[in-house]
Amino acid sequence: MATIHLKPDSLSFTLHGAAQAVADVGRGIALPQSLARIFAQTSATPQARGAIQDISYHCMRHIGRAESLLNAMTTKQTEPAILHGLLCCSLALISDPEAATAGARYSDFTVVDQAVTAAAADPDMAHAKGMVNAILRRFLRERDALMKSAAGTQMAVWNYPDWWIDRMRSAYPQDWQAILASGNAAPPLTLRVNQRKTSVADYLAMLSQQDIAATRIGPFAVRLAQATPVSQIPGFIDGLVSVQDAAAQLAAPLLDLQDGMRVLDACAAPGGKSGHILETAKVELIALDSDERRMSRITENLERLQLNASLLTGDASDNSWWDGKPFDRILADVPCTASGIVRRHPDIRWLRRKSDTAQLATISGEILDNLWQMLRADGKLLFVTCSLWPQESEAQAAAFAVRNNATRLPAPGQLLPTASLENDHDGLFYALFQKSGA
Repeated sequence: MATIHLKPDSLSFTLHGAAQAVADVGRGIALPQSLARIFAQTSATPQARGAIQDISYHCMRHIGRAESLLNAMTTKQTEPAILHGLLCCSLALISDPEAATAGARYSDFTVVDQAVTAAAADPDMAHAKGMVNAILRRFLRERDALMKSAAGTQMAVWNYPDWWIDRMRSAYPQDWQAILASGNAAPPLTLRVNQRKTSVADYLAMLSQQDIAATRIGPFAVRLAQATPVSQIPGFIDGLVSVQDAAAQLAAPLLDLQDGMRVLDACAAPGGKSGHILETAKVELIALDSDERRMSRITENLERLQLNASLLTGDASDNSWWDGKPFDRILADVPCTASGIVRRHPDIRWLRRKSDTAQLATISGEILDNLWQMLRADGKLLFVTCSLWPQESEAQAAAFAVRNNATRLPAPGQLLPTASLENDHDGLFYALFQKSGA
């Protein structure tokens, strides 16, 4: 990577970093991985890292509109990829109607000026600084006409690929617009209160004493009114709370855990549900994941909570890692397209392909069938997925029950993403099964 001379506290530095991240997503790299690489290779301060992350995530939520506007003002693909990313980030900022009405963090002309500065400082973009200036200033001059034109394409209106919008409309004819809109909203910071160390009431009182506004939105779930770095969340370092969406917090209670049980958390990384299981009951927990690099996340989470589990690296679709001892409970949070958590991971919609649903459903079905063989008679298996596509959720659950003669017990089924004062969670699916007695 070439050395770029931009002030670390400037918007030009932030836009350049965000442009790199957006370019990486275009190459198929997940946004968190891209940001980790960028931060490791630059001298970004914590404040600059936060700003780069904010703008890159904002762009991912609005890139459908940004690209539609860019296509209307150019006749060919803007290259290299970082130039395309810079223009998309800038257009996402200055074309956001909500930012304009709520009081934008940056003025339109500041964004234009700093985008040109970022282009001029990068050898790969310096030749195009005039084009950056021309395109962004043209948008400001012709904003109304260009926005009206973009409103004629569903990708620009909803900021999702066309196939995603069409599939959502087909699966949820009454709710598709609300679901898509919820995925474009910034998610809340939701905490899970560790019942082994405190209560929700006591923790809310602690927050109140420190003038931190928060609301209870579940049995153990507390939503902060304003996002806060985890290092500044009261009690986080001491394990009083963990960051976890309210919908994900339903898993451990649904398992009906009792002290002494042998429990498997399959596909466990990063360990949020493992921690909740151990907070709920004193069980013998095996946390399994196929990605050895992600196992450290489970270790870090459990160490902070001062809880213990046996960690295994292995493929949940085979039994080479299994010692042959049956489990009393199995949590199967299987791989999926993650279509229910796009508000937290807005890059997913642009990384996924239409064919991924069928491929991942096949893999998940193999995992469920394999894990079922490891469950004791009368034991329970909880199937969880963060997908909204029926092929990965309800259809998968129904087919699994038939294949394995499994008894289906009451569970929430498909949760649609929602955000309100009383109810705020991602779109997860839950199906609970019990094995017949011997």
